[in-house]
Amino acid sequence: MQEEAADFLAAGLRAEAGLQAEAGLQARPAEAAPAVPAAVPRVALVGVHGYGARHLESLRRLEERQLARLIAVADPRPPADGTLDSSVQVFGTLEELLAAGTAPDVVILATPIQTHAPLALAAIAAGADVYVEKPPMASLAQFDEVLAAANAAGRLVQVGFQSLGSMALPEIAALLESGALGRVRGIGATGAWVRSVGYFKRSRWAGRRSLDGTDVVDGVATNALAHAVATGLRIAGAAGVDDVESVEADLYRAHNTESDDTSVIRVRTSAGRVLMCALTLCAAEQSPPSVTVFGTLGKAEFFYTEDRLVLETAQGTSTRTFGRTDLLENLLAARADGNGADDGGAGLLSPLSAAGAYMTVLEAVRTADPPREIPAACVAWEGEGDDAHPVVGGIEAALQRAVLSQSTFAELGLPWARREPATPSFAVEGRRVAWPQDGSRIAPTSSPRPYLHPVTTLAGTVVTDHLPADHVWHLGAGVALQDVAGVNFWGGRTYTRRASGYAWREDHGRIQITDTAESPGALSQTLRWVGPDGRAVLSERRHWRYDAVGPSVWRLRLEFELSPAGTEPVALGSPGSNGRENGGYGGFFWRLPPTSDARIRTAKADGEDAVHGTVAPWLAWSGKFGPAGKSGSGEEATLVFLASPQAPDPWFVRLSGYPGAGLSLAWDRPVLASRQEPVRRTVTVLIADGILGTADIAQLTESLGETT
Repeated sequence: MQEEAADFLAAGLRAEAGLQAEAGLQARPAEAAPAVPAAVPRVALVGVHGYGARHLESLRRLEERQLARLIAVADPRPPADGTLDSSVQVFGTLEELLAAGTAPDVVILATPIQTHAPLALAAIAAGADVYVEKPPMASLAQFDEVLAAANAAGRLVQVGFQSLGSMALPEIAALLESGALGRVRGIGATGAWVRSVGYFKRSRWAGRRSLDGTDVVDGVATNALAHAVATGLRIAGAAGVDDVESVEADLYRAHNTESDDTSVIRVRTSAGRVLMCALTLCAAEQSPPSVTVFGTLGKAEFFYTEDRLVLETAQGTSTRTFGRTDLLENLLAARADGNGADDGGAGLLSPLSAAGAYMTVLEAVRTADPPREIPAACVAWEGEGDDAHPVVGGIEAALQRAVLSQSTFAELGLPWARREPATPSFAVEGRRVAWPQDGSRIAPTSSPRPYLHPVTTLAGTVVTDHLPADHVWHLGAGVALQDVAGVNFWGGRTYTRRASGYAWREDHGRIQITDTAESPGALSQTLRWVGPDGRAVLSERRHWRYDAVGPSVWRLRLEFELSPAGTEPVALGSPGSNGRENGGYGGFFWRLPPTSDARIRTAKADGEDAVHGTVAPWLAWSGKFGPAGKSGSGEEATLVFLASPQAPDPWFVRLSGYPGAGLSLAWDRPVLASRQEPVRRTVTVLIADGILGTADIAQLTESLGETT
């Protein structure tokens, strides 16, 4: 095994050394091993450049405190003269170091990823404890092999996830255990870094998924921002392989590399928690990465590179900065206490035995399809030469949306993301204009339900939005209610009369499609509205119809009927019916994308405040629809919403906070649905390219026979 380890080390470190190693620089001849007091651990460092240089600095401090003694280093490119004490032996490979009889107590591996497993096995076989830099291994199989070897030999293996030495982590664990944050809704690990072309030229293995047939698995989640993933898993309570139920990796790249540099990884733990890792090396500016716990009573954001914890609750916001235990010192202390691998590495803050969950994530990345290249039109390059770096347009907002909505980039429908599996679409005059979504992958706290998105004009302008950062439970065009016999089918926090405000509750339901029938220009569905206890509350019949009404206008009609799933009537309510003034949203709702120069009007009122809460035959929303909603950007379009003929439901309109419109089913009092009298509504939307005036709308609706 030592020969194999030497081969890996020579290949990996020679790559790291670059042209200097290939030019034939030789290691300094070894000197006689120095005499070391028995109580002071003898340390060998493999890899003295890159992060290895930091270990040299750390070892100098430890030597001054008589906690360790550096006796040897191994690197095909030896350190510069004067870097080491003359008593430190220098070798080209770990094989040579061990063969010379140095017998180190601890071996530190600061080497390329693909060398970690063979070198760790060689060190363990020689009787040494190991400190290995992250990621610990390049595959789950290697992890299993090294862990088994360490357990059999009774050796300690510490993984260099330095953030796991932060004293903030016990504080976060205490917050979760005490319930100070309430029920955990989700955990998000976010990192927005900047990496240049030169970063991927630093070694042959950088940016590679494999090298010469050997797994490397370099990437944003497996190397550059691996601490974000590892810290998120630790906070989520996932340590071993069995602590992870599933991993979904959505991988992309803007750099000319094999590996991913912009990715979302969704981890579901066996305990039912969801960790979203949204990471990029293609940000406009570098910012401190963090892990955030979202609770029903507040949130805690841990900036792990700074050991800074920001806590937000109803009592206010507080910030604390914590100390950190050095992981090498922690390993030396565990050795002194006599803790070995046979007791699970007790005393270690980052033992290999607790890296199984992380290795499950790495394995998912390793075995995933190669990352999808982000189209050049979505990337802006800044700088020149080796300093040039890509910036993915809107990436910071995309990271935030992914974490808040617990969605992948593909599920968000970002313009550069891979397409989700094909779904049926509505086609008008041969042009696809709307895509039904079943909503099955929506986060539970967003009340999963079917909806339409994207919806476009005939010219292709997108006029719906879904999973926006401000309200991730807003889902395109569809039907949703916040209070159905006490069940929230809207998503987000629930408004109650008793609290006179919003609060997170475990009351979210889901709407499931039970049957679908398609015909030309129509889609019919039957649905079950199911509460959090799994029991059906409502039954629904939903019909979509669509057709062209001119070269630049098409018509979308929704008919839905709600009846109790059981024999007893069911009350349908809203925040408005529960005491929130002017907050009667629920029923038909349309979430719009950012709109510049927006104008909202009815035949008799103009503007958000004037229209909101009024009853009128139609409501028009016009403006420029674009991805950023900046003044002057986007394409002009108009939506004309026609009121339901079954009841005088008020219009619910929002523009200043977010763009959305709908017809309120229960504006200020509940509506009762019974089997004898189900609740029926019909809503028609005219979707037009360009700006329609009031006269245009009147003429259009009259020609269609719609009531105005």
